[in-house]
Amino acid sequence: MTARSLLPSALIGAVASARSMTPMATIAMARLADRQTSGKLVLLDKPLFKLGALAMGAGELVGDKMKTAPDRTVFLGLLARVMSAGIAGAALAPRGKEPSGAALAVATAVPLAYLTLAGRKRAMASIGQTRSGLIEDALIVAAGAAIVALSTRARN
Repeated sequence: MTARSLLPSALIGAVASARSMTPMATIAMARLADRQTSGKLVLLDKPLFKLGALAMGAGELVGDKMKTAPDRTVFLGLLARVMSAGIAGAALAPRGKEPSGAALAVATAVPLAYLTLAGRKRAMASIGQTRSGLIEDALIVAAGAAIVALSTRARN
């Protein structure tokens, strides 16, 4: 195993730092498109889980624009990032290295949550909550989709 083989896990952790549910939603979308991850996780093959992950991902994109949306660094926000990054990081890790992929994704997501929050707050001061959120959404969803697309393969 090389550090490069765990790069998708680290990158999906970075995605989780800004949008906690996007990693799970992109993995769910890949599974619905009959794409296979290198890491083995039974949870990802459950239809209810896939649909739930997609619904939570969409809900987060809407909820983030609300004035009452909490910072991503509150306890529940960090917990969601830990769970989502861990599951997605494990799924994108090489087979047999799922624990390492999960740990790396979490270790990336949590500290970066503070950095992405600082950047978002600066953007909100300049262009407002909704516009900064939509820009962040576009960047993070595109990054998550690209990471998952490049890290999965068609099921045989």
